[in-house]
Amino acid sequence: MPSNCRIADLRCKEVINLCDGCRLGFVGDVEIDILCGRVVALIVPGRCRFFGLFGRAEDFIIPWECIDKIGDDIILVRHDHPFPHRERKKWRMPGI
Repeated sequence: MPSNCRIADLRCKEVINLCDGCRLGFVGDVEIDILCGRVVALIVPGRCRFFGLFGRAEDFIIPWECIDKIGDDIILVRHDHPFPHRERKKWRMPGI
C-alpha cells in the first residue's frame, strides 16, 4: 500500500475501534494543523437520529495517535475511552 493517501480516499474508509469492535462510521472530515502541515485528527460524523429527522449525534474526533492501521477499506483505531465529541454546527436558512 502506498504511503500517501488523499482525503477523498480516506472518506471511503470505515473506522473500527479495535478495543470494543465498534463500527464508528466513515471518515467525514480531516483536521489539519496548518502551521506544521500535519493531520491532527479524523472526524467521523455522528449517527443519524430516527432516519435523520431528528438530526445527528455529535461527531467523533479521532486523534491521529489513536490510528493503528489504515487498510484498503478500513481504518483500525485503538482507544479504550470514549472518543471526544464535537457538537455539530446547526445549519439554518437565512431569514427563517
